[in-house]
Amino acid sequence: MSKSQYREELYQNAKQISRSGFGILAADESTGTIGKKFDAISLENTELNRQRYRQLLFTTPDLEKYISGVILYDETARQSSSDGKNFCELLTSRGILPGIKVDKGAKPIMGTDNETSTQGLDDLDKRCAEYYKMGIRFAKWRAILRIGNDQPSQASILENTWTLARYASICQQNGLVPIVEPEILSDGDHDIVKCQAVMERVWATQIKALNDCNVMLEGALLKPNMVTHGLTHPERDSCAAKVIAARTLCALLRTIPPAIPGIMFLSGGQSEGQATNNLNEMNRSEGNRPWNISFSYGRALQNTCIKTWNGSDDNIKAAHDALILRAKANSEATKGKYVSENDKDAGESLVVENYVY
Repeated sequence: MSKSQYREELYQNAKQISRSGFGILAADESTGTIGKKFDAISLENTELNRQRYRQLLFTTPDLEKYISGVILYDETARQSSSDGKNFCELLTSRGILPGIKVDKGAKPIMGTDNETSTQGLDDLDKRCAEYYKMGIRFAKWRAILRIGNDQPSQASILENTWTLARYASICQQNGLVPIVEPEILSDGDHDIVKCQAVMERVWATQIKALNDCNVMLEGALLKPNMVTHGLTHPERDSCAAKVIAARTLCALLRTIPPAIPGIMFLSGGQSEGQATNNLNEMNRSEGNRPWNISFSYGRALQNTCIKTWNGSDDNIKAAHDALILRAKANSEATKGKYVSENDKDAGESLVVENYVY
């Protein structure tokens, strides 16, 4: 099928995912990455335990009031709940669109200083067609760029933005809304001014690549990081949410067309509280915001939840409550109505240097 046959569906699904008051739960950790989370709670990384944890997330009462989409890993998309209901069907029955991580990880670009290009285009058309038949309606592909000495290089920017654009085009040809994620890692001691300049350069190149590859912007979503100081910059943790919001919105307005319906921010190692507060501040701004500004959080939604669960069925109710607390907080932040609560866990740093998954 051609993209034109899915045009209206892509448009409607992109709007549904990014509508005000809703965001995405990113539960697409690879087997290795979720193993690191399980190590922290002394839980063995088996397929059964991975199924148990994802079932806990997807059966959380009232999740559909705040979450419009869930990004799955391939294994998870093929798993079922303990009562035999496939996870894709379970989410769809709750009004939550299932999505899928489709990239196959990053490999080095020769001649660069540890810069990478994300793999997975070769069989993407076939995989997207299968995922659509499974009931999946959107996809995610993560590109990784770095700020440093002469980084990101032009080679890295061109390669990663073009690959993201080709991925997006292939997804739309097969009925999947593409989430375009050119993540610029926060590793380094750069300041927020440098971060904004790099963001604008990358995002502008990304939009050109999407247009060059005939991607329908109205049926795509952007998943960027917020404009912040680098991880080791001395003002990283003290920078006011208003400053982060103002610089992030400025960069978006300079580069991202209004045709894209939703900006679904990643948390980028921010604590649960920081990710929510910064999102809230952007949506409190009185300036022009032609897109819905929302979230696609993994760690910033799950951190307290998985620690509360601790691998025990006895803790499922408490873990559900922890997830809903964060989902509701971020839902309110999409409307600029979040009021910070005194939650000690929400301030825990979730930074993982050189984060891969």
